[in-house]
Amino acid sequence: MRRTLRMRRAALVFTAIGALALTGCGGDGDGGGKDKASKGPDKSSDSASSVNLPKLDGQKLSVAAVWTGPEQANFTKVLDEFEKRTGATVTFVPAQDPIVNFLGTKIAGGQPPDVAMIPQVGAIQQAVAKKWAKPVGNEARAQLGQNYSKVWQDLGAVDGTQYGVYFKAANKSLIWYNAKAFENAGASEPKTWKDFIATAETVSASGVTPVSVGGADGWTLTDWFENIYLSQAGPEKYDQLAQHEIKWTDPSVKDALTTLAELFGNPSLISGGADGALQTEFPVSVTQTFTGGDQPKGAMVFEGDFVSINIAQTKAKIGTDAKVFPFPAVGAESPVVTGGDAAVALKDGEGAQALLTWLASTDAAKIWAEAGGFISPNKSLDAAAYPNDVQRKIAEALIAAGDDVRFDMSDQAPQSFGGTPGKGEWKTLQDFLKNPKDIAGTQAKLESDAAKAYTS
Repeated sequence: MRRTLRMRRAALVFTAIGALALTGCGGDGDGGGKDKASKGPDKSSDSASSVNLPKLDGQKLSVAAVWTGPEQANFTKVLDEFEKRTGATVTFVPAQDPIVNFLGTKIAGGQPPDVAMIPQVGAIQQAVAKKWAKPVGNEARAQLGQNYSKVWQDLGAVDGTQYGVYFKAANKSLIWYNAKAFENAGASEPKTWKDFIATAETVSASGVTPVSVGGADGWTLTDWFENIYLSQAGPEKYDQLAQHEIKWTDPSVKDALTTLAELFGNPSLISGGADGALQTEFPVSVTQTFTGGDQPKGAMVFEGDFVSINIAQTKAKIGTDAKVFPFPAVGAESPVVTGGDAAVALKDGEGAQALLTWLASTDAAKIWAEAGGFISPNKSLDAAAYPNDVQRKIAEALIAAGDDVRFDMSDQAPQSFGGTPGKGEWKTLQDFLKNPKDIAGTQAKLESDAAKAYTS
């Protein structure tokens, strides 16, 4: 009951997002990638520091992450400030998914990065099991205790020892839409799944394909499933499936896939149909929703707050051209699903620990929050740091969910099942998008792959 009430509280905050978008927030969601020479005044030094860092003059550190484009550029701003405060030099190392495989290659070659930004809970657990990860030091743990809810600390811990510092979070329960396409179709923001399908059909009747799906990136499909499953089956079942305490052949999975098939099984509702969606990468699924004026390739796109980064690469303005509403309720409540990236030290030493301490601080979170395209799990961060009211309310909803926020299910799974392109859940749900009538076969394949992954 406590969890249900907490979810309702968060859902109420999410409901405000749509209203804010309708009034226009005046912000542009700029997550653009400026280089060091053009990054402008350093706002992070406007007030007293929230964290003490050691002097690391002459030390060289490296940080690996899968971020590219604007995300990499904005994270570099955070690293630039760390360099300025400590005297260290930090190199960004581009990584590839699955990141555990990438790190394994680096470690085997004797060149592990000092710190890796790991996007899956399961991958953190694997790094610990392989004895790659180093425990978080006292200073970083003090920052975590001051700035983070217990749930975010627990997500970065393995068997009671802290290994990860969650720096970047994501609210993954949002539908973004082309306001002009909705206006022309006479469509309104749906609150339930039934209304969502009806809205899609209304938009389709106006001559615009309603939903853009980035099916080439299998993780987007896991997010579709997880939001439906959490809302329909409830948080307790969600926890059980996330830990493989119930099988993927459970009736609750059948129900969620049946619901998802209401969309995936109607090619006219998806931009390019199933074949087109499977060739569309996530960034394109966003930009094609907000280009083409009132005749976009898709009127709606589902994904997290980070969609604002890709919207910023179009001419659309968040709050006027691009608006957002909470993922529609399939059951009694709209879901609240989150994801995130945790910093994990792979080398012993003062430099790596200092970087973890910095990333756990409010000062570090403020830098990227001001740049846009970022949500922090840091509860001490003033929401005024976010560049517009839409992002501000998305962040407030995440914090309001407290210790009962539900983390991305596939990111909790072993990486071989929940985080590897062309394998496991990613591949099976891509096959499901192509053939949504085969619900029983999809369940059987998911269970077969999960059973192997959770016992290996």
